[in-house]
Amino acid sequence: MVVVQADSLSEENVVDHLIDKQKHAAAPVKSAVDKFQLLPEFLKGRGLVKQHLDSFNYFINIGIKKIVRANDRIVSTVDPSLYLRFTDVKIGKPSMVVDAISEQITPHMCRLSDTTYAAPILVNIEYISGSHGRKEKMIKNDVVIGRMPIMLRSCCCVLYGKNEAELARLGECPLDPGGYFVVKGTEKVILIQEQLSKNRIIIDNDKKGNINASVTSSTEATKSKTVILMEKEKMYLCLNQFAKKIPIMVVMKAMGMESDQEVVQMVGRDPRYSALLLPSIEECASHGVYTQQQALEYLEAMVKRSTYSSSSTEKENRALAILRDVFIANVPVRKNNFRPKCIYVAVMLRRMMEALLNKDAMDDKDYVGNKRLELSGQLISLLFEDLFKTMITEVQKTADTLLVKQNRSSRFDFSQYIVRDSITNGLERALSTGNWDVKRFRMNRKGVTQVLVRLSYMASLGHMTRISPQFEKSRKVSGPRALQPSQWGMLCPCDTPEGEACGLVKNLALMTHVTTDEEESPLISLCKCLGVEDLELLSGEELHTPNSFLVIFNGLILGKHRRPQQFANAMRKLRRAGKIGEFVSVFVNEKQRAVYIASDGGRVCRPLVIADKGVSRIKEHHMRELMDGARTFDDFLHEGLIEYLDVNEENNALIALYEWEATPETTHIEIEPFTILGVVAGLIPYPHHNQSPRNTYQCAMGKQAMGNIAYNQLGRMDSLLYLLVYPQRPLLTTRTIELVGYDKLGAGQNATVAVMSYSGYDIEDAIVMNKASLDRGFGRCIVLKKYTCTNQKYENGASDRILRPRKNEERERVLDDDGLAAPGEIIRHGDIYINKESPIETRGPLKSAAALADVKYRPCAQIFKGTEGESCVVDRVALCSDKNNNLCIKYKIRHTRRPEVGDKFSSRHGQKGVCGTIIQQEDFPFSERGICPDLIMNPHGFPSRMTVGKMIELLGGKAGVSCGRFHYGSAFGEPSGHADRVEAISETLVKHGFSYNGKDFIYSGITGCPLQAYIFMGPIYYQKLKHMVLDKMHARGSGPRVMLTRQPTDGRARNGGLRVGEMEKDCLVAYGTSMLLYERLMVSSDQFEAQVCRACGLLGYYNQKLKAAMCTTCKNGDKVSTMKLPYACKLLIQELQSMNIVPRLKLAEA
Repeated sequence: MVVVQADSLSEENVVDHLIDKQKHAAAPVKSAVDKFQLLPEFLKGRGLVKQHLDSFNYFINIGIKKIVRANDRIVSTVDPSLYLRFTDVKIGKPSMVVDAISEQITPHMCRLSDTTYAAPILVNIEYISGSHGRKEKMIKNDVVIGRMPIMLRSCCCVLYGKNEAELARLGECPLDPGGYFVVKGTEKVILIQEQLSKNRIIIDNDKKGNINASVTSSTEATKSKTVILMEKEKMYLCLNQFAKKIPIMVVMKAMGMESDQEVVQMVGRDPRYSALLLPSIEECASHGVYTQQQALEYLEAMVKRSTYSSSSTEKENRALAILRDVFIANVPVRKNNFRPKCIYVAVMLRRMMEALLNKDAMDDKDYVGNKRLELSGQLISLLFEDLFKTMITEVQKTADTLLVKQNRSSRFDFSQYIVRDSITNGLERALSTGNWDVKRFRMNRKGVTQVLVRLSYMASLGHMTRISPQFEKSRKVSGPRALQPSQWGMLCPCDTPEGEACGLVKNLALMTHVTTDEEESPLISLCKCLGVEDLELLSGEELHTPNSFLVIFNGLILGKHRRPQQFANAMRKLRRAGKIGEFVSVFVNEKQRAVYIASDGGRVCRPLVIADKGVSRIKEHHMRELMDGARTFDDFLHEGLIEYLDVNEENNALIALYEWEATPETTHIEIEPFTILGVVAGLIPYPHHNQSPRNTYQCAMGKQAMGNIAYNQLGRMDSLLYLLVYPQRPLLTTRTIELVGYDKLGAGQNATVAVMSYSGYDIEDAIVMNKASLDRGFGRCIVLKKYTCTNQKYENGASDRILRPRKNEERERVLDDDGLAAPGEIIRHGDIYINKESPIETRGPLKSAAALADVKYRPCAQIFKGTEGESCVVDRVALCSDKNNNLCIKYKIRHTRRPEVGDKFSSRHGQKGVCGTIIQQEDFPFSERGICPDLIMNPHGFPSRMTVGKMIELLGGKAGVSCGRFHYGSAFGEPSGHADRVEAISETLVKHGFSYNGKDFIYSGITGCPLQAYIFMGPIYYQKLKHMVLDKMHARGSGPRVMLTRQPTDGRARNGGLRVGEMEKDCLVAYGTSMLLYERLMVSSDQFEAQVCRACGLLGYYNQKLKAAMCTTCKNGDKVSTMKLPYACKLLIQELQSMNIVPRLKLAEA
């Protein structure tokens, strides 16, 4: 062992020695360090859904405390000396109160018993309680004010920090990423929401082509949007609080900047700028506004009068208050000093003028750096703040109504009136419906949460990293849908749905991190120490001196700096040394002459290796320490070897893809190029050899592949589960597959594929399957469905009852003696699986025990509706009690299916196809080694699709089988050794006696003669998709009809008919097949015999007593004839009559 180490050391010395020599000679040849090991380390510490967990943990540990601290006292308005104060808040352990005893719960218990996985919110309070003049201070600890749903694997969860064995004991899968909530037994994900960043100036064109500058301000107190727009060379301010748009110079004067010269100086002395300001200055003068007082009076007239505020005091000084609190609300006004606001407006004006003079200065709304991602923590925090404030006002109202009553004798105790349910129900309702309705913050969003997809392991991972867009999907815009260059490394370029949401719904890349908020005040004081000159000390003239830059921190203008580059380098040094947060970004914008510093939450960033003059800081010995476990990913961060860059700061960096491509100007080096892809796109082998839309198709289909979903899949009770019976791990694997654990929970099988045409049943992507392979279990799957039934108690005390089955009843043969279906029984369509009876009377007062004994029951047995002719098996029966303490019975019913003609399969390259025919193995072609393929695929699938990756996968799989090692096909992996080259694979094949190009000598199975051509044959990983013929097949003869129109129902679920629609009718009309039309549209649908009066043309009726037809309008039956027409037509005529429109039928003899 020692010898080996010494050996490697000496080798390293030699390498160092060589490098030293070469430094003197030619350009240095750098030996690349394999940095791949950082990836598993990064993901081990983070998990795949770190962004959700970080955000939620931030809310639990910091956010909730801030909210309670901001609204911490309830003071009675009747007696102000009585108050209640919240001193501290914390979240307890997840538990549930059952019969007044609190017991700990686990997520799996909640899934099975349809409850919410939540923990109590505990507060410490101190309050004044008093009666009859005696008042005393009381303190109570751990008062429950509500229950907070807990995100799985967050710091409050029982699963936090557990190892595999402990997780298994709790019934959880170790590979399950967490990051979702369990609400009423269903798993809910809060999707990542994408938004334009707040508190930033964004220059844009509006619909009329006018340039405008907008700031969406959002502070703890207010949220507002300020727009300055330029119309016909004049600039105006648009604010919701003002009725019309207001000339910008009036606003400047109202904020105390009376001298026009100073405004011109602030915007810049360049004659082009002052010329552009001139029309605005003139317009201000034309309104006769010269002083601050006049400006305020002018604004006062413009303020929207709210209808209900009548008090005269409010009418005065409203304009100044709006300018102070609403106009650019993120710039604070201290002691009525409006100067920072004036400077902010001047900067906005200058940006607009720059955009007018130079179109490049416009901001791109779709640029990722201008976007923020809103995570679960921020959303729940908004909701909680709203509910908490509502609860406080409720308590205050209750207290006041009690205190107004004079004759109360008991001592008044504030803590008794804290309402628990409003917070609990509010949070639970929002999570289960997905509607975020917070009127206080003008927020109204639908579909924020979604049920976690559990089709396959990949589908749930992909769902956790999905980003929901801010636009509606219906808009036909190409801008937001395009692939932005700034998405490189942050968002996956392949993983987006096809169809209307294409390009709007995005996914995070593999190593992306989403930041959370950081404390601002220490950073601001640090900037001041590093030489930022405060704005207060600068005149307008000095604002734009040529060699100095503005310093903008989270959208606030801090001041100026004379040496911006030096300042930025100092901030970066401090960040790499770990003195300030690792996610603070520093970005020098040369074009706008400003340094941007950002520490706000919701920015996307990713880790990169730092390089000095093109030489990577990570050396061999660092990686060796990492392999030995002496070093973690965080150590790399703290020692300044790696840092996180967000999209804006990437613009200041020069990033090399590989170490040997670095030039002396390079500042950073990528850790691994394949991390630009997301989790789902990482499954595709050799994606860089495919045409790009094929990878996108595979991303959509990889989520529908059947396989394993988790280790605890058989213990779960999901409403629908698809499982593969014999899943395999892919022969040709990628690094991402190993990183995310797909090799442990695969969703597919390695099939030997021959690329040839056979039988004519393989046209248009159909595949021919080998019956022997299917007999051995290829593509066989299990479908598990859940059926539930509750045993209800009613208000009069009666409840449902379950009866024992009758012995010789055929439909009740699966029932046990307790009236429930027994596990393991074969159940067919129409069988009864629970023999239940319900009481006939359920309303009314409570009945006594004697009265309950003779309650009448009616049978309401639950009947199993399956596919006709298919037999299923009762897999398990679970009994539990729901939240109203009723007995709840759940059945899991299992159906095993083998592939049949019409089932959908797909390889990992977007090559989907249905099974065209199944052929006996005797007739299948075979190779000279006797190998018979499992599938035959038509060669016409390759030329137009250009999926070369599939061919390389076949070669790599074949080489892997023959030499016994898994080959790799990671994206862009050939230079760094994470993908095997075709030459190397061919060498392996030749060494094991195959042809270098993967083709085999094949005999026909029908004639036994060799085929005329060599056939390309080898293993490819095939996925079985969830679309199966059995679930879609539908036909009907006669069947149910709709009551209203008497036409057949529609849809497979309602056993509906197949409709001859508008266009089908046109075809039949074109052929002139009148009798066929009559049969389709009348006889088979809704033919009706109606009595029509020839005199008045209205509908009559047939009188059964008189055996004669009558006309209601003419009051006789002389001229009534019988005719046939569709019932829907008769209905239309009568509906028109009800609206006073009289359609008259004119009849002629046929």
